[in-house]
Amino acid sequence: MVAIEQPNSQNLHEATFQKLRSLLVEGKIAPGSKLNERELAESLNVSRTPMREAIRRLAADGLVELIANRGAIAVQLSLEDVIHTFDVIADLEGFSCELAANNISDAALSELEALQYEMMASYARRDLSSYYKLNLRIHHLINQAANNSVLSRLFTQVNARIEALRFRSNQDGVKWEKAVEEHQEMLNALKARDAARMRKIMIQHVMNKRDVVVQLLKSEAEIKDAEITKL
Repeated sequence: MVAIEQPNSQNLHEATFQKLRSLLVEGKIAPGSKLNERELAESLNVSRTPMREAIRRLAADGLVELIANRGAIAVQLSLEDVIHTFDVIADLEGFSCELAANNISDAALSELEALQYEMMASYARRDLSSYYKLNLRIHHLINQAANNSVLSRLFTQVNARIEALRFRSNQDGVKWEKAVEEHQEMLNALKARDAARMRKIMIQHVMNKRDVVVQLLKSEAEIKDAEITKL
């Protein structure tokens, strides 16, 4: 009996974690909001146990803060935190891309091409949710192709802090188109095994994303200040 139920329990816990993670990344739970364990468990039709575990895992990933006497809060980074995080990510991914260009297998390259094709289809449909998930898989696969487990763990940990912002920043049509073009350039550099070019493209890609996110946050802050002034 135990052998049969255990996988189902594991699947339920993983599914709860992934659903809650998507709510945070896609901004359906706003930064700074308190996570009501009971309400979330009811909305996802699960018990409190998998929800509690999901919140703990998200806290470990940096998407949630556990604050004494307040509970779990969706992480809200300052502008300075955002800039510093993107600066670190740029170096991590740049190095990762350089290693990947030297180490990537033909099988991994074929998988990347397939994911790129799927991502382009999502972009054509303007399906932001699907596009972002495929985009993240591509970034993770490039990190895996670097064949450096320490680097991969660091990327996952640091990137978790800004995933929601990376998701939201693609809603600008022109900037989104530019990001898609950069991904194609990265794929071309990987196919050519051009490590220096790959590193340069990725660093510029991340810096462009940083600039878009910073502008987004500044615009939102200005709108919020204007609304407060009206009151």
